Amino acid sequence: MTHEPLTSAAASAASPASANAAILSFCNPPGLYDPAPNGYSHVAIVNAGARTLHIAGQGGEDASGRLAAGFEAQVRQSFANLRTALQAVGAAPRDVARLTVLIVDHSEDRLRTLGAALRDCWNGAPLPACTLIPVPRLALDGMLFEVDATAVLPPA
Repeated sequence: MTHEPLTSAAASAASPASANAAILSFCNPPGLYDPAPNGYSHVAIVNAGARTLHIAGQGGEDASGRLAAGFEAQVRQSFANLRTALQAVGAAPRDVARLTVLIVDHSEDRLRTLGAALRDCWNGAPLPACTLIPVPRLALDGMLFEVDATAVLPPA
């Protein structure tokens, strides 16, 4: 089983990033395909004592509410918005256990765009569990992508 536990006690004392390591780990069990090219892990393991953060769906709008033009631009903006929401509560992508992704007019090309964006946003950190749901429409006219997240942090 590919298991990427983040459990070093020495690392936990060293930095806030690794302080979360003892409560969140990921694995990709044998018998399941490698999901890394698509930007996720099959299983996220959250140990007892974690604070759970629920980040609402983030779309491709900037701070003024303007929707980015095109799928790839909306994906980039959505992940920038997710990072902003996480940072506001002292978290980062590495603290995300699970994502739900909604895509209008889903295709293999859009899946490749999503996978690349996820790998870029997580920048080598273990990838979260993720469910992709193709949908016919999202909240706003022209909205093509939305992502929500469940993140965990050590107890306060």
